[in-house]
Amino acid sequence: MERSLVLVKPDAVQRGLAGAIISRFEEVGLKLIALKMLHMNRTLAERHYAIHRDKPFFKNLVTYITSSPIVAAVFEGDNAVEVIRKTMGVTDPSKAATGTIRSDYGLDIERNSTHGSDSRENAAGEIRLFFRENEIFA
Repeated sequence: MERSLVLVKPDAVQRGLAGAIISRFEEVGLKLIALKMLHMNRTLAERHYAIHRDKPFFKNLVTYITSSPIVAAVFEGDNAVEVIRKTMGVTDPSKAATGTIRSDYGLDIERNSTHGSDSRENAAGEIRLFFRENEIFA
């Protein structure tokens, strides 16, 4: 079984979409094994988005993700990373396939409602950033 991290971003939490988004992943057969709501601090945000540190949008990304609470979740299932990425749709909601989370709920490329790990390796590291082992119920 593969695991992956999903974040429901501030824009979606503010609009009351966390439950609907979590449900979408369950509807495609993934098992929710960890869940928490938190207000990400700058240190955690910079660690989480470290891969983008040298990109021009890094500062705005950190400011946005720390602007209000998020929901962090871990899902488990066959090909979880791939299934989550497909269910979310591409980063830019205007280019996301109809019926994907980002197409349905995303506002723009930054406020696109969700984050999902992009590889098994990154998923493992991202899960460790947000959850202790005793917070995961497989």
